[in-house]
Amino acid sequence: MKTLKTLLVDDEYSAIEGLAIRLAAFSQIQIVGHAASVDAAMVLINETRPDLIFLDIEMPGKSGFELIKQLQPEACPAIIFVTAFHQYAVKAFEVRALDYLLKPVKTQRLAEAIARVANATESSTSTKQQMLEVRDILLNGHISQTDNTHPIYRIEQEKLVIQDGHHPVQLVPYPDILWIDAAGDYMCVHTKADTFVMRARLKSLINETLPTDFIRIHKSTIVNLAHIAKLEPLPNSEYNAILINDKSLKVSRTFSRSLKNRLLKKELT
Repeated sequence: MKTLKTLLVDDEYSAIEGLAIRLAAFSQIQIVGHAASVDAAMVLINETRPDLIFLDIEMPGKSGFELIKQLQPEACPAIIFVTAFHQYAVKAFEVRALDYLLKPVKTQRLAEAIARVANATESSTSTKQQMLEVRDILLNGHISQTDNTHPIYRIEQEKLVIQDGHHPVQLVPYPDILWIDAAGDYMCVHTKADTFVMRARLKSLINETLPTDFIRIHKSTIVNLAHIAKLEPLPNSEYNAILINDKSLKVSRTFSRSLKNRLLKKELT
């Protein structure tokens, strides 16, 4: 049976300790670390590349959903939420085929959740999309529908205008955007300070007139060339694009040559 590198994320150490004790009974689980916050978890995720995360939802500062928004769709580990949410929210997880554990965690449910992860065949992109749909359900009480005749974003000369239905309209200057990634019907627009979720498809944004400094580096990722600090070579003609904030983004072989050419051209100008 495949070993699952596992990360525990919860702001209550007693919850992490109790879960770790229960997980010791499962030979396929290899705990590679634990974190008490989203920021600390992201550091460990980049270091350990876990296969599975047990993730608390309600934590001080940033919630579990804030962590999800930062994960790259093509490298999104399996997520088992650990939650004390009310029964309606639990129903939302059931509807979207995401697993969850109610606190206090019961061993039988833990075994069922691990078995589901071990048998999972869904792509990482689908996984992230489902998690964002759960976020939608928790905020709205239902999954919002994309209306192509009235898009929830629009392109202006200097700013991307975002309206996700949950917050006031956001005006995001293009120079502030580091990268944009997609998971199905959702896009995550990342700046240094925040991540904005939009219910729309990446191809819709690509078909609009983006500034010339934005280039596709993966089927699910667009990056702002101005924020790339360096490229790290990987096997099979792939790269990691390291951004100025040390974020690492996978560059697929399909797009690596065009990215190198654009960076070289940018250096020469």
